[in-house]
Amino acid sequence: MAKKSSIEKNARRRRLTKKYSAKRARLKAIVHDRKVPIEDRFAAVMKLAQLPRNSAPGRIRNRCEMTGRPRGYYRKLKISRIALRELGSKGLVPGLVKSSW
Repeated sequence: MAKKSSIEKNARRRRLTKKYSAKRARLKAIVHDRKVPIEDRFAAVMKLAQLPRNSAPGRIRNRCEMTGRPRGYYRKLKISRIALRELGSKGLVPGLVKSSW
């Protein structure tokens, strides 16, 4: 089980990303538009830099929904490999057969 602080920090990052996504997209569109004057583009870059760092989507870490484990994460299932193995052993994942010999 991951530390509660790590899980909460990641949840905070998700909330901030959702909150600032529209503003961030608008500023990025201005920055990448070559038709906009360079002064306006630079001002957009400066406004983008003033946004909270944790509002950037690249700072979100994929974590297991059950345990909070950051590694061995299956995106499709949103759980880690260890949690998947435990659920498979209990027969809770349809179509998954855990081999044992």
